[in-house]
Amino acid sequence: MNTEFLQALKDLEKEKGISVDVLLEAIEAALLSAYKRNFGSLQNAKVHIDRETGDCKVYARRTVVETVEDPRVEISLGEARAMDPRYNIDDVVETEVTPRNFGRIAAQTAKQVVVQRIREAERNIIYEEFANREGDIVTGIVQRIEQRNVYIELGKTEAILAPSEQMPGETYRQGDRIKAYIVEVRKTTKGPQIFVSRTHPGLLKRLFELEVPELQEGVVELKSVAREAGYRSKIAVYSRNENVDPVGACVGPKGMRVQTIVNELNGEKIDIIKWDPDPSKFVASSLSPAKVVAVEIWEEEKVARVIVPDYQLSLAIGKEGQNARLAAKLTNWKIDIKSESQMAELYPDYEDLFSEEYVE
Repeated sequence: MNTEFLQALKDLEKEKGISVDVLLEAIEAALLSAYKRNFGSLQNAKVHIDRETGDCKVYARRTVVETVEDPRVEISLGEARAMDPRYNIDDVVETEVTPRNFGRIAAQTAKQVVVQRIREAERNIIYEEFANREGDIVTGIVQRIEQRNVYIELGKTEAILAPSEQMPGETYRQGDRIKAYIVEVRKTTKGPQIFVSRTHPGLLKRLFELEVPELQEGVVELKSVAREAGYRSKIAVYSRNENVDPVGACVGPKGMRVQTIVNELNGEKIDIIKWDPDPSKFVASSLSPAKVVAVEIWEEEKVARVIVPDYQLSLAIGKEGQNARLAAKLTNWKIDIKSESQMAELYPDYEDLFSEEYVE
């Protein structure tokens, strides 16, 4: 090793951000292991690289004692003082023991250490970049599919789309460009592992934020999301500005904004609902497209009884209860849906009971 090697390390520091001192300390530690492996595993040794010249030397370290029991790690006081009269008991004497062919081993070891540290630094940079993006959307290209896991190329690294995070009925082909939601970034010995999802409700939220400028600007708020990936979703939006229609902003001119998101999600149906601070109005809206006659609220239990016309009952409940289930997720209320005829059987005078709860 020489001054050219030190200059190369300084160039690496500028390019990769790896400290020269950190690299040299790592090389010294690796050289010490190499020396012990090849020349004397029981010897107490030290490797030092001169920071100015790049010269590499090995020193045997022996402790000054009165009676020597192991000459590999101990030296007598008399022998030490013959070298330097200032030595005392328990001092450490360093003697150069650099082997003749150590330069070749040093060069080879240094190369391995530098390459390894560069890899580690690059992995750390990638990890830091993506660790800060958990909960964000990435766009990547499908690289390969192994054991139903889809690997998506994201520039210098790749993300894993597990089977449980894939949308039902969606097929992936090599070269497809897709958007996914970063669920988790793990730091492993083989580099960062990025796990993404196509089913997470956060994907829907982020897609709307990308498409709707009013959401980015904070004029419109996305209050809640309920999603059954690949089938149907509901989002609740709100605006403090009376002049802004939050639902219209999300739908976009001629439905273009919401249609872009529907296309990205392969035809997943999306209901956009206006959020309301009044729970009864919000619950009624959440069952869209069904029309609601009245809503009764139990605040403490977070339970709502919703009355719908007879012909709207199946629409309110939805196929296999999907509409009611999504409405409950969206509002965070337990919703009990009854038709008018069911209510008339239970309470003959129900119209008088709920006259104040009628929803316009």
